[in-house]
Amino acid sequence: MGKRRSGAALQVRFRVFDNMEGKEMSRFEKNGGRLVYRFDGEQVWIEPWGTDALRVRAARGPQMPDYDWALLEPGEQMGKISLGEDGAQIENGKIRAKITKRGKLTFFNRRGSVLLEEYVRTKDDLTEENCSSMGIYAREYRGIPGGDYEIFVRFESEQKEKIFGMGQYQQACFDLKGCDLELAQRNSQVSVPFYISSLGYGFLWNNPAIGNVAFGKNRITWYMRSARYVDYWITAGDTPMQIEEAYAKAVGTVPMMPDYGMGFWQCKLRYQTKEELLEVAREYKRRGLPISVIVADYFHWPRQGDWRFDPDFWPEPEKMADELRQMGIELMVSVWPTVDAKSENYEEMLEKGYLVWADRGLRMSMSFHGNVMNYDATNPEARAYLWDKIKNNYYDKGIKLFWLDETEPEYSTHDFDLYRYSLGTNLQVGNYYPLLHAKGFYDGLSKEGEKNILSLVRCAWAGAQRYGACVWSGDIYSSFHSLYIQIIAGLHMGIAGIPWWTTDIGGFHGGDPASGEFRELLIRWFEYGTFCPIMRLHGDRIPKQPRVGHTGGSSCLSGAPNEVWSFGEEVYEICKKYLNIRERLRPYIKGLMREAHERGTPVMKPLFYDYPEDERAWEIEDEYLFGSAVLVAPVYQKGVRSRKVYLPSGTRWVNAWNHETLDGGREIRVPCPLDQIPLFYKEGFCKFNTPLPAAGCLIDLQG
Repeated sequence: MGKRRSGAALQVRFRVFDNMEGKEMSRFEKNGGRLVYRFDGEQVWIEPWGTDALRVRAARGPQMPDYDWALLEPGEQMGKISLGEDGAQIENGKIRAKITKRGKLTFFNRRGSVLLEEYVRTKDDLTEENCSSMGIYAREYRGIPGGDYEIFVRFESEQKEKIFGMGQYQQACFDLKGCDLELAQRNSQVSVPFYISSLGYGFLWNNPAIGNVAFGKNRITWYMRSARYVDYWITAGDTPMQIEEAYAKAVGTVPMMPDYGMGFWQCKLRYQTKEELLEVAREYKRRGLPISVIVADYFHWPRQGDWRFDPDFWPEPEKMADELRQMGIELMVSVWPTVDAKSENYEEMLEKGYLVWADRGLRMSMSFHGNVMNYDATNPEARAYLWDKIKNNYYDKGIKLFWLDETEPEYSTHDFDLYRYSLGTNLQVGNYYPLLHAKGFYDGLSKEGEKNILSLVRCAWAGAQRYGACVWSGDIYSSFHSLYIQIIAGLHMGIAGIPWWTTDIGGFHGGDPASGEFRELLIRWFEYGTFCPIMRLHGDRIPKQPRVGHTGGSSCLSGAPNEVWSFGEEVYEICKKYLNIRERLRPYIKGLMREAHERGTPVMKPLFYDYPEDERAWEIEDEYLFGSAVLVAPVYQKGVRSRKVYLPSGTRWVNAWNHETLDGGREIRVPCPLDQIPLFYKEGFCKFNTPLPAAGCLIDLQG
């Protein structure tokens, strides 16, 4: 079994299958704990990989990739393998796979029910159900002239199946059945290709190539534009919780959330000077408002790729960090992976091969405030070089919290076939970039002795959570519809294994603090943000503010004020109320973060996660569980002052605002005046003014 190499030697390698000389080749062989199938130049490896799970790899030719991508090395694994003339089987706990003489794979649970079956329509695979011979194979390798393959992998589609996860897509689709999803990273789109099926299995597409997946009614098709092999992981479980926890063991979990991460984060585009940022922090303290983190956004630097404060506007940053820490506030700084051609580091990075290559045309990824190219996060030496700059210019000055913006990385035009990394072409490995970028900071901070590491990132891939990746939903529009989409996106991200997730409260693009409509939106979003894993106020408010200078980072303008007192007295009083609620929830939130760290439990969960036997719970897309004890029903429509709420069956629920106790398994209509988000908690969990020792929390919304 191939060993997982350290980040210092991260390369895709290939292992040649060792067939003993003189031994007659069989279609089915047992190689240690692995079942191997070979036919017509293709080999398929099926092996146990964690509890109740199997990993499947397939490739043409004698080579097989020997890198585990999102997966952690599972240790010694032994499944039950049986070989026959017409087929073979492998079993690992609750999951069993059968492969036919022609290579068709079918996966079963322990009761013998089909979980997932490859889609084949050939004359050699005719059955009563599959009665056509169209020449369609489950695994198709379509050769690219002079290159590798376009690869298709097809599965049968069960029309009653529901699918959840896959990361963050800006669309109002809760059940992903019927959706066609791009497997590519973009600003506000985060491809994390793991999903949970209502049929009782979880599926990870363990290949970072650019492509798409179509969860069609007639079939499920995974497609890669350029790749060498197929690689996926599948697990069976009796509940969504079992499936999610098996996945977490396979790819890793987040660190323990640091205490400051659980409080309120203040941010805007952008504080232009050190004194402006400090004065905002001081005002929060003067008003007695809770605040844990404040952010110095982009263009606090002279040029992209300098990775340091502009001394004209941000002098003596160590004194700034020290004053903030004395106030109990952590300073977060924005770091971009872009390098301006005029940056002080560009020529050195070019010489050493630390920049992404362009296969044709100009070597430029964006023209935003300079002609820039991204550093190559897939190159371990480039990651070490960047961290050395970060350590000297930020960490050694008392700053240990980083906002990794543009992490996809973003391109002015998304010509995925144009760029090339040291690890491979963008088409073949591009989705892996954000994980490795986060890993570089995680490794650097770990080397300095830091624990409970967190980085705010705009993009991630499967497994990025183990490097402290906290994803926010990108540069989204300020509207009620956008708020609704984020509710769904956050639930999918949690299922995809990314429990640290947040949004820009109020949305990013637009929002006039003087507008009555925006003020209502800000209130509803602030209420929702109180019950997100991270509570963070950010946005590019209008109108733009005058520049404070004419050099360096001052070339980028600042948006209008974006502090809780910036939107009028009514908004301020409601925001203050929810800031205090968040503070009182922190002991409870700490318990949720411990579950995420230890078990991979999402902090925000769809109702079906805890109530899989309740069929209605699989349909509810605009409510969620914040932990297991609190049910949140955000208000996401303008002017709404009451809304329907479904209470899952199997428990009794207490309205957190009026203390009314209600039976689950029914839909009710509840009032939601402007200062109230519909909120319920499980009976017996936490009585007002009487925290239960087991819960360790106090939810007193009136306090």
